[in-house]
Amino acid sequence: MFIEVIEPGLATTIQDLGRIGAYNVGIPPSGALDQRSARIANMLVGNPETAAVLEAPYLAPKLSFAGPAIIAVAGAVAQVLINGDERPAWSAIEVGEGDVLSFGFVSAGARIYIAVAGGIDTPPMLGSRSTYALGGLGGLHGKPLAAGDQLPIGDTAGVFVPRELPEEHRPLWSRQVELRVVLGLYDYRLTDLAREVLLKSEWRLTPVADRTGFRYDGPQLDFIEREQPFGAGSDPSNIVDAGYPIGSIQVPSGSEPIVLHRDAVSGGGYAQVGTVISVDMDLVGQCAPGTMTRLVSVTLDEALEARAQAHERLDKVRAILTG
Repeated sequence: MFIEVIEPGLATTIQDLGRIGAYNVGIPPSGALDQRSARIANMLVGNPETAAVLEAPYLAPKLSFAGPAIIAVAGAVAQVLINGDERPAWSAIEVGEGDVLSFGFVSAGARIYIAVAGGIDTPPMLGSRSTYALGGLGGLHGKPLAAGDQLPIGDTAGVFVPRELPEEHRPLWSRQVELRVVLGLYDYRLTDLAREVLLKSEWRLTPVADRTGFRYDGPQLDFIEREQPFGAGSDPSNIVDAGYPIGSIQVPSGSEPIVLHRDAVSGGGYAQVGTVISVDMDLVGQCAPGTMTRLVSVTLDEALEARAQAHERLDKVRAILTG
């Protein structure tokens, strides 16, 4: 069975939870920017959480089904339509041969996740089906979907189970967000005033917000003047090359901080003044341009506690949908 792409939407890609183990040779993990929504979409259709789904930013695709299927939609808020009739998100949905899935405009959040029972069954590359478009790796031909593409679906028993995520476990997307960050490794390169401004200012997400990085607009941040060491560039934010963790925050030239996401390069010569904690990276992925953002400093222990709490919340969802 396959799904035909009638309209591809805007940069719709195939993603799973990402490829692990190649970052040290420059290949990023890729995978869903909102991992929680992708996991839940898979739970709703009875897939393993690692199954490949479709990730659709801002403008979702229009799809036709070559046979009966079970689907679920999670993530950003938009009308879900089967043959023009509205269906619920965060629920398992039965579709038949020839049925057409389409969407209204996204009204909250930024990325829609579409799961189908059996998963999107493209060949795995380095252990993952995730699309890394900059490297032409994974997904379907290593690039976003195009009209006329046919997406193979994995084998499934096809037994429909009416699953639905309760309202209290669904996210509420806002245009005002707080992101928790652990400062460092190079925040000492900022002036004392700049570190204060970094945490006390509101940062507006610009339209430059994709799988590589999210760029923010706000006040200038000044770096301490110094004679640049051998091997560093001339920009005051340059350092001798270092590795970049996912979620690291760079401030080239002291303006427009960039939060690196799952398709970002693995290292380079810009100072990382902080890192968004892992459990808040899903929220970054659901921020639309114009979102006003504050950065809140937390300790490493607080970041680990937040991760443990997020795992507990996801365990509760698993118990409801798969227990």
